[in-house]
Amino acid sequence: MWAWKAIRLFLILYLVLLVVLMFLENHLVFIPMKYPRGNWRPEGLEFEDAWFQAADGTKLHGWLLAHEKSLATVLFCHGNAGNVTHREDVLRGLHDISGAAVLVFDYRGYGRSEGSPNEAGVLADARAARAWLARRTGVPEERIVLMGESLGGAVAVDLAAEQGALGLVLENTFSSLPDVAAFHYPWAPVRLLLRTRLNSAEKINRYHGPLLQSHGDGDTIVPYSMGRQLFDKANEPKEFLTIPQGDHNDSHDRAYYRKVREFFETLPKG
Repeated sequence: MWAWKAIRLFLILYLVLLVVLMFLENHLVFIPMKYPRGNWRPEGLEFEDAWFQAADGTKLHGWLLAHEKSLATVLFCHGNAGNVTHREDVLRGLHDISGAAVLVFDYRGYGRSEGSPNEAGVLADARAARAWLARRTGVPEERIVLMGESLGGAVAVDLAAEQGALGLVLENTFSSLPDVAAFHYPWAPVRLLLRTRLNSAEKINRYHGPLLQSHGDGDTIVPYSMGRQLFDKANEPKEFLTIPQGDHNDSHDRAYYRKVREFFETLPKG
């Protein structure tokens, strides 16, 4: 009798915890930092404030770094936390070392962008960002390079799979969000409960273009094996770059951005 009561109490608490996780899903997946938090006036970084709207009217914001002799025009999709101000090193690396003009933007609910994030919303935001970048630079949308880190890699894959891209660069990107959740919460049936899918492994074979993918083999957030799984699903031409002992949020060195530059130099011209 006592054992049955204990089991029943455990099951009730377990179910309550699952319900709580379901209600908190968006807060666990998306961790935005709103304006004015962050360094909005980085010293020595010259950029243009980009303002545009998603298809549903949500007002969005980003930073555009122009380049007089750019090797590529890049749309950079950042990860699930922070805002554009936390990608200052990325912008400097892509602009100064890789030789790219680059737009980094905040999803809805991040930085100076309005609204609240969800899967459909952030994917729509990326479409709006690329359209704005094409209008602003005169570079056709299909000639823009898509680049994303972590969750932003999933956003970039979705856009590349749907509308193509001149090139695709992925950093520490997962196979799917349920795969990541199952890794961190092995005691919960997250594959069944998670509404946010971001299933890049299912989408990436619809992209037919050059791919440069990197992943740290010491990644404690998105396991290295998930990056390899995603890469295996991709079409040629593709290249995988292992970052020795690299963890998920480690900064990249100059050698990495030189490698990205080499990738840009191989992309079709004209």
